[in-house]
Amino acid sequence: MSSDIDLSPDQYRDLAEFRRQIRQFLHFSESTAKEHEIEPQQHQLLLAVHGLPEGVKPTIREIAARLFIQHHSAVELVNRLVVHGAIVRTPSTDDKREVWIRLTPAGRAVLRRLALAHRMELERSGPELARTLNSVLRHSKKAAGL
Repeated sequence: MSSDIDLSPDQYRDLAEFRRQIRQFLHFSESTAKEHEIEPQQHQLLLAVHGLPEGVKPTIREIAARLFIQHHSAVELVNRLVVHGAIVRTPSTDDKREVWIRLTPAGRAVLRRLALAHRMELERSGPELARTLNSVLRHSKKAAGL
């Protein structure tokens, strides 16, 4: 990108507002997880496991990639969730050397409560977030001459 290209003041304001709204949602998410006595990254791991696309194996490697964390960090998160009774490790049905991560009924119950709270928050804050994102994109298209 050329150093002589810049954004307009409105584009900076839109980006700043969009970033603020994302951070507001993340703050809500982190606080809500802690209220449910689970760490935010543990919540993310539960959601990543339960929300995997069909056909994707629930391995530590896959979960680490989806959470953008190192393999050993994913192992530690899994270990803590096993202790909490939220997940179990099971041998793969395809390859007995591979271990899959599964939610327990307790893990599904915690995730369900968190998912419902997040869905309600998105219903509340989502329209404004969408308007801001549309404004960012609209200014981007104008700047690009589209």
